[in-house]
Amino acid sequence: MEITDDATGSTAQAATATTTEWSPELATVLTGAAELARTAIIEHSGDDTVGDYLGVGYEDPASATHRFLAHLPGYQGWQWAVVVASYPGADHATVSEVVLVPGPESLLAPQWVPWDERVQPGDLSPGDLLAPLADDLRLVPGYMSSGDPQVDETAAEIGLGRRTVMSAWGRAEAAQRWHDGDHGPRAHMAQSTKRVCRDCGFFLPLAGSLGTMFGVCGNEISADGYIVDFEYGCGAHSDTPAPAGGGSPMYDPYDDGVLDVSEAPAKPSAAPAEPSEVPTEASEVLPEPSEAPEPGETPAEPNEAPAEASEVPTEASEPPAEPSEPPAEPS
Repeated sequence: MEITDDATGSTAQAATATTTEWSPELATVLTGAAELARTAIIEHSGDDTVGDYLGVGYEDPASATHRFLAHLPGYQGWQWAVVVASYPGADHATVSEVVLVPGPESLLAPQWVPWDERVQPGDLSPGDLLAPLADDLRLVPGYMSSGDPQVDETAAEIGLGRRTVMSAWGRAEAAQRWHDGDHGPRAHMAQSTKRVCRDCGFFLPLAGSLGTMFGVCGNEISADGYIVDFEYGCGAHSDTPAPAGGGSPMYDPYDDGVLDVSEAPAKPSAAPAEPSEVPTEASEVLPEPSEAPEPGETPAEPNEAPAEASEVPTEASEPPAEPSEPPAEPS
């Protein structure tokens, strides 16, 4: 009969031993060592780090593993595994090791990856040192200087004189990476224009075999200093026509931002009030002349002059003023 590992619930990794391989006394000693295993964990890590008992599994006919739930910060779901051992005829077991192992639902770190596989483009920072691999396929041995100035000058032009140079495989890999990158024909910028770098005046072709496909952009407004594909393009191409209606180069463009703006005068808040008093008619009546003029005499002026229009009109509620003296009867 195969014994199941109660800690993980899996029979694939459980003990291959069967109860027929032990004596009943040995099986009783190994299975009954649960408290001994708990005591070993407490001595190793403390009483508050041990949780519930999860069961026992058997590694071989002379040993067993007791498991307990671990209570440790950052180790949720992990288990304490205590291996105990004994021998036929013994009346007790001894502790072989105390280890912390992951459970079936514990959070584990990602699988370890060698450093040369972890480093990605853009990870290199100022001061970092990154040596190439010993068998880097991108590099092949170069040639030392020969001492002949003419030969060495020619060799420098084609890449000789260095300890290593890029292999054909390395150049092809770089070309494919540049072609598929941000400055290749499938880039969003290149898809938005019909003009390409191949016939642009700012395009500086590379030397050597890579110069048949790539160059460096010399336009500071565009991909200045970057390797660009022949089929890459942008809106700053040297053949881009000027927009229609852009003004004449003989005159400065109109800019309303340099004008002085003044605020309009504020409107009156209310209409002028109408006079509250209604003007009345003239309150005085012209008096009749007191005496008739004699023959040959100039007629006399009336005693009182009519009221001027500039006088303040009286209230409408007041009656017209009576003349102060009745007109004199003619004699």
